[in-house]
Amino acid sequence: MPTPALRSIHLYPVKSLAGSGPGEAVVEPWGLAGDRRWLLVDTEHRQLTQRQLPAMALTHAQELPGGALRLTAPGRQPLTVEVPACGETFPVEVWKDRVEAVPAAGAAAEWFRAALGVECRLVHLDAPDKRRPIDPEYSEPGDTVSFADGFPLLLTTSSSLDALNSLIAQGDHADEGPLPMNRFRPNVVVDGTAPWAEDDWRRIRIGEVVFDVAKPSARCVVTTTDQHTAERGKEPLRTLARHRRFGDRLVFGQNLIPRGTGTIRIGDPFEILD
Repeated sequence: MPTPALRSIHLYPVKSLAGSGPGEAVVEPWGLAGDRRWLLVDTEHRQLTQRQLPAMALTHAQELPGGALRLTAPGRQPLTVEVPACGETFPVEVWKDRVEAVPAAGAAAEWFRAALGVECRLVHLDAPDKRRPIDPEYSEPGDTVSFADGFPLLLTTSSSLDALNSLIAQGDHADEGPLPMNRFRPNVVVDGTAPWAEDDWRRIRIGEVVFDVAKPSARCVVTTTDQHTAERGKEPLRTLARHRRFGDRLVFGQNLIPRGTGTIRIGDPFEILD
């Protein structure tokens, strides 16, 4: 087995939109710099994700220098959205949390309305004191997260995806596999570990940064969404239900909380500390 190392890095500037795969990323206390700092909300200021709108997978958000966004979608002219000036905020709902966010310029709402066919607004999380607290059962006092579902980073491993695809190939929906890693929308992907070894990790190091492994990642319908077509199938949830059920959760990947800051790069060594 090869020496464990960081295979890829993934940033999603707008929650649930397609993102990018940079060669390196800065780790901040609440996640990777530029990851999920923007959010689409409905008319009630509640989060919108691929759970409700699979077509969000077809819209791409690229972070520009200074934090601005370049938005692209099939059939739409690209749009650049500047970071809104710190000013009037309004509360948005992310799961059960309410967070103060700054609305983007109205052109962004019009662009997304045309691209997705729904009334929505784009908002930005502008300051560290606006971050959401992490579930205290799995974190330390002061731990926070931006617009990610619950934790600063999500880790997956290449070997576990290979093992899952082998199980899918033996099931009733084998024609849906093999699935690519983008179905699981990780932040970091690690090579060189045994399948499902991450179930037992408690503390790891990637390059110069240490992370706590907080809890397994419970998977939802987003994983059944083809990230290139927005079409939905049965996998991987059908196979996870048979082989990776932990209580009422279907698990793939692990949630991480940084215990330091620094820069991680593709090829960085990966180490299990506990």
